Amino acid sequence: MNIDLSGKRALVCGATQGIGKATAWSLAMSGAAITLLARNKEALSELRDALPALQGQKHHLLPVDLLDTSDLRDRLNDHLGKGNEIHILVNNSGGPAAGPLVHEAPEKFEEVFRQHLISAHILSQCVLDGMIAAGYGRIINVISTSVKAPLENLGVSNTIRGAVANWSKTLASEVGRWGITVNNVLPGATSTGRLTGLIANKARKTGKTEEEIAKAMQQEIPLNRFAEPEEIAAAITFLASPHAAYITGVNLPVDGGRLKNL
Repeated sequence: MNIDLSGKRALVCGATQGIGKATAWSLAMSGAAITLLARNKEALSELRDALPALQGQKHHLLPVDLLDTSDLRDRLNDHLGKGNEIHILVNNSGGPAAGPLVHEAPEKFEEVFRQHLISAHILSQCVLDGMIAAGYGRIINVISTSVKAPLENLGVSNTIRGAVANWSKTLASEVGRWGITVNNVLPGATSTGRLTGLIANKARKTGKTEEEIAKAMQQEIPLNRFAEPEEIAAAITFLASPHAAYITGVNLPVDGGRLKNL
């Protein structure tokens, strides 16, 4: 199967590290022009200059904080107004800090809700007209397997990820008439900075070594290892492609078989 995204423009959020960075590379290697979105302008510039342009595509950057939703809307609309309509939107943002639900401040839910759901909603609204006009649209949300089975000690994340999943399913039913698909990718434990931080935090609390924590986590996964960011990016790239035109409204786990439910 050859995935050719020549002539398509993709907006990738959280693009400077982990899954977002791997996704930007994967989509660019498939021929898409990439608009990179994250807070760090310097890191964005470095990545833009490094991305392949195999089809001569031009890559752009959008330095903005997803929490500043007013600025987010203004900057994206300005970018779109310069002829940079988006065909592929990858909603991706770092997860909230670990912690039990019972002790969490209510304000934290509001912050994470804005960072994940409100920002995704604004981005989708902004790019929708361009997708309709182009006759091509893919909205892909990077969430978590917690939408199927809540994860221990990730109370805020479990709550907000579930909200994003239901928002996504609703949106899929509304935009399908234009041939636009909306899907969720649910990464399992993936070798990123976030996983490293979660392992270190658990090691401090339990008195075990980080190696012991990591090994125990891997033993819960049938494939007996963590995912690489590029493996999550491969699933996203498929869903962004014409080959996935009849797949919408789904939660796709990429977790090495860790989930126990179907």
